[in-house]
Amino acid sequence: MSAGSVSSISETPHFVRSGPPVAILLSLYNGEAFLSRQLDSFLEQEHHNWLLLWRDDGSSDSSRAILKAFQANRGAGRCVEADSESGINIGIAASYWQLLTQVPDGYLVAFADQDDVWLPDKISRGVTALKDVPESKPALYFGRQILTDRFLNPLMISPAVKNLQGIFSALAQNVATGCTVMLNKRALHLLKIMGPFPPSILHDWAAYLAVIAAGGVVYIDSRPVVLYRQHATNAVGARPSWFRRGYAAVRRGPEVFMTIFRSNIAWLLNNREFLDPSVVSILKIMQKNLTGTRLDRLRLLTQYPELSRTGLSENFLFRLWFISAKAQASFFEPEDEGGHDMDC
Repeated sequence: MSAGSVSSISETPHFVRSGPPVAILLSLYNGEAFLSRQLDSFLEQEHHNWLLLWRDDGSSDSSRAILKAFQANRGAGRCVEADSESGINIGIAASYWQLLTQVPDGYLVAFADQDDVWLPDKISRGVTALKDVPESKPALYFGRQILTDRFLNPLMISPAVKNLQGIFSALAQNVATGCTVMLNKRALHLLKIMGPFPPSILHDWAAYLAVIAAGGVVYIDSRPVVLYRQHATNAVGARPSWFRRGYAAVRRGPEVFMTIFRSNIAWLLNNREFLDPSVVSILKIMQKNLTGTRLDRLRLLTQYPELSRTGLSENFLFRLWFISAKAQASFFEPEDEGGHDMDC
């Protein structure tokens, strides 16, 4: 069965002073406190061939002014306010979708958050990982992060991601942290033709799902590439402990999780002509059984033991939610409603 492949990289890439163009996508929302340091880290990249595409999602602080000043001065010639409706709040997912549609042909893509700091080799490591992928195959790269407090004091390194099981892992949870994600040209094309992201998830999970479902490649960098700042106003943020992740999932309950799970499958099947046929067959079986009884869903977990999350406690809760949620008779057509990654 071909359901996408996963590789790991750990070697240090050569210093890159030229190479393929990279479009950095950045959506702003009240990020004035940390934005300037993130912009500094773009300028400090070893890979210099980049273009910053940005939009403001309705900030009430000076975020847009900071970016306008950067665009006119230090970022002149490589910084573009990409959306004619920049300044209007449309939500995180919709904002990144708008940016994605503005990426010029021939560019790689790097997602960015407003409050992080990129390590100098962040782009070059992604470029190195993606360069040997055939042009016909979509590919996604992501790396680990150094979690810090709001003052950039290191707290811990994000856990290593291992033993992913293709489409099964991608449906169960998102492990591709958006601020580290890079896409090759084929993955960008794939996302554009698949249309707006499904409800209740962000751009990173949508990209991960699409690449895996299309039989693409996911590269996991074992080294951290970003200082991932944790603070009170994170849009999503990391949950460093299994207890906090489990507690958050218990508060949401099974219905929220399964609504997201079903809508992700519906989005993929609505774009089945772009996906690997073996993945489409799996998705059809899942969709059919998810409308049945709890016994049908138990049988589905037995049929596909690879459908699991990382960690024993998270996987136990995932399976409990999967079986105990109420069945739904039909699947809704996904619409672009923005929203936040629920990290279920």
